Amino acid sequence: MTISDLPDQPAQPTSAPASAAPSTEEQILAARIGPTQPLNGPVYLAEYDPAWPQMYLVEAAKIRAALGERALSLEHVGSTSVPGLAAKPLIDILLVVADSSDEAAYVPALEAQGYALHIREPEWYQHRVLKGINPAVNLHVFSPGCVETRRMLLMRDWLRATPADRDLYERTKRDLAQREWKYVQNYADAKSAVVEEILARASAASGSAQEEES
Repeated sequence: MTISDLPDQPAQPTSAPASAAPSTEEQILAARIGPTQPLNGPVYLAEYDPAWPQMYLVEAAKIRAALGERALSLEHVGSTSVPGLAAKPLIDILLVVADSSDEAAYVPALEAQGYALHIREPEWYQHRVLKGINPAVNLHVFSPGCVETRRMLLMRDWLRATPADRDLYERTKRDLAQREWKYVQNYADAKSAVVEEILARASAASGSAQEEES
């Protein structure tokens, strides 16, 4: 799937601009389901593992088997989807279903495959995260037309094709990962500025390419 294949996005709040305030502990804990273990330390980054894409394919097959046509789109996203990029050894998967707020329509089927609902964010695009183990997976669930799905795919595709920004992102990640963080979300929030910087270049390039094609 390419960015142009995604449906138009209805008006929604934008996602995590560089100027946005970091998540508070109250916000982090409110979104989590069940007990949350603080990190209270640095973030571990692994060197790129060429096995990560195959791990995604195995998990994607399990998800498709569980959901069938309810899985409208399934993509490998995040740093493990970018060859050569160091990452937390955690496979990020993007799943689009008809209505991510309708948990009864997909969560039980995924739980039967070993996933557990971990995050519920009704005010942020009705985002849900289910976690898998062996391998570790974060399964991000959104509804069709969500702007965040566009951003995740744009970031992935741009980093795959643009070594300079891939290197910039990795340097930023490595620097931040060495610091002490109470929650992994704090580390993720700290990356917002460079993420927005990279996405701005990717969006500008994507817009120029579309203009040349038209």
